[in-house]
Amino acid sequence: MLYSLLLRFILLLFLGISSTIYADRIRDLTSIQGTHENLLIGYGLVVGLDGTGDQIIHVPLTLQTLNNMLSQFGIDIQSNTRVQIKNIAAVVVTAELPNFSHQGQKIDVVVSSIGDAKSLKGGTLLMTPLKGIDNKIYAIAQGNILIGSHTKQDFIYHRQNYINQLNGGRISNGAIIEKEIKTQFGQNKKFNLQLNQEDFTTAQYISDAINIHYPNSSIVLDARTIQLNTSDDNSMKIRMISDIQNINIDLPEQDAKVIFNARTGSIIMNKEVKLDICAIANGNVSVIINKKNKKNKSHIFVLNTQIRSTSKKNNKIKSITTNIKSDINSVNLHNIVHALNLLGTTPVELMSILQAMKNAGCLHAKLEII
Repeated sequence: MLYSLLLRFILLLFLGISSTIYADRIRDLTSIQGTHENLLIGYGLVVGLDGTGDQIIHVPLTLQTLNNMLSQFGIDIQSNTRVQIKNIAAVVVTAELPNFSHQGQKIDVVVSSIGDAKSLKGGTLLMTPLKGIDNKIYAIAQGNILIGSHTKQDFIYHRQNYINQLNGGRISNGAIIEKEIKTQFGQNKKFNLQLNQEDFTTAQYISDAINIHYPNSSIVLDARTIQLNTSDDNSMKIRMISDIQNINIDLPEQDAKVIFNARTGSIIMNKEVKLDICAIANGNVSVIINKKNKKNKSHIFVLNTQIRSTSKKNNKIKSITTNIKSDINSVNLHNIVHALNLLGTTPVELMSILQAMKNAGCLHAKLEII
């Protein structure tokens, strides 16, 4: 007993004095293995459009779908009959079947045009079966489509421009679950927690925190998986999971990371990003980072960053220089990126500069391009 209390005290002390930056709940960091959403898909027909539906000549599958539906009501359209209908559209319907869902519950669905319809605004989705990966029907969708778009008036040309595309919409509670998916949860005494991002340190922190509340109930299997040993009683098991998910974890310092979106040019970085001395030239832009003593103090340094852009106009060379000074321990990459943007650096050039800084060892961070 004394040994167990001493072990808890040591673990609490260890977690308390560790270098941390923020705390988070276990429920926000992990998920329970084997409990996940299931994807559903279906093909259907939208009616009631204001002349913005599919052109039957260009999208024959829409007419075929209409014929199949009408045949169920005893209506037969001859194959040689020329039909010109502009208020219907063929669509794909998608949805997610939540964990532990039951028959009779309602879920949201997303409706997307697959033909040449101009808009689904004002349309109604007819009864559409939604199937899982096993080709079995799990839900039935039907209802009025909500298009999340609005218009802005162009006063110069007196026309309306749509802010959002109109070929996709959503139906809130638009599908009723008809078949439940069986889960293995609760049948075994042991189950696993899966980290959202693999990290040995975070996994060990979570396991130690769980063992403080429930001794000898948790072990780390790998960088993403934590195994829990629970009670045979299902009610006790659920209470234990509830308590574990609400435990706060003091997380260690995260990996320095810079994420670059090549399509939009957006850059996201965390506070762990550090820079070092380097000189990089890319086209007409050069970046020079120097480290100098601050006020003749050998233990304090500043980063003196010089960014120069050179352009040739009217046979004259024009040079723009930007100087940035900041503490060696501060995050100053955002200042460099901001200065490069002011100099007119394109997203492609900016991505090349960041990659060059990473390869040269100047940028101490993981660089991810999405």
